Amino acid sequence: MIDSHCHLTDQKFAGDIPAILERARNAGVEQIITIADSLEESGQAIVLAEKYAQIFCAVGIHPHHAKQWKDGDEIRLEKIAHSSPKVRAIGEIGLDYHYDFSPRDIQQKVFAIQLQLAVEWQLPVVIHCRNAITDIRHTIEGMDMKKIVLHCCTETWEDVESLVAQGVSLSFTGIATYSQSEEIRHVIHKCPINQMMIETDAPYLPPEALRAKRGRAVRNEPAFVIDVAQLIAKIKRVDLAEVDRTTTANAMAFFGLSP
Repeated sequence: MIDSHCHLTDQKFAGDIPAILERARNAGVEQIITIADSLEESGQAIVLAEKYAQIFCAVGIHPHHAKQWKDGDEIRLEKIAHSSPKVRAIGEIGLDYHYDFSPRDIQQKVFAIQLQLAVEWQLPVVIHCRNAITDIRHTIEGMDMKKIVLHCCTETWEDVESLVAQGVSLSFTGIATYSQSEEIRHVIHKCPINQMMIETDAPYLPPEALRAKRGRAVRNEPAFVIDVAQLIAKIKRVDLAEVDRTTTANAMAFFGLSP
């Protein structure tokens, strides 16, 4: 099993990485992709990935931080992206019209720049989308991109159906287990399993069972990705082993991982 998206550089994990990795291994999570949100965090993610064989990483600038983009950041990002074989994708990048921490025109500019860099560097892309699916679709239409994943998919099937038809993958988190997430479960039902990945987005979005048991402040971590796999198995009416096998193969192919 692979946690295809988490944030191990978050301060909530400080000093606890060895224990987190051990719990992940005990839960059957063999590899983990830690995702960066800024240039600074990208460097931290690489350091972490190079220290632990189980961890790989993605580098890039999140739409929240797009307003910090400055001339020369393309060169800085290129240097970071090519500094380690542990870098397997550009991300998370995208658009966030829910919080609007960065002006939308700047988000769009920085998103487009990083997409083009990913094309040039032949790296997969991990996309963040909040209330911006129309502009996400318009931005990636016609781009020569072989590997795109819409991380933490919370959109409706009508919003993502055309992207799935184009080969875009969808990744699901513990949000899908929440009682109010019927629409996400419908998307899981409709999406082909060979275009799915599973993730925690840890330390955020713990599965419903953990929220109910320990309270809303519980820290999510890679070991809990199995809750998402179990939900998909239930919705798809297949064995958990099949979900494990298929989503692991999908993530390995997407990020270029070896067993």
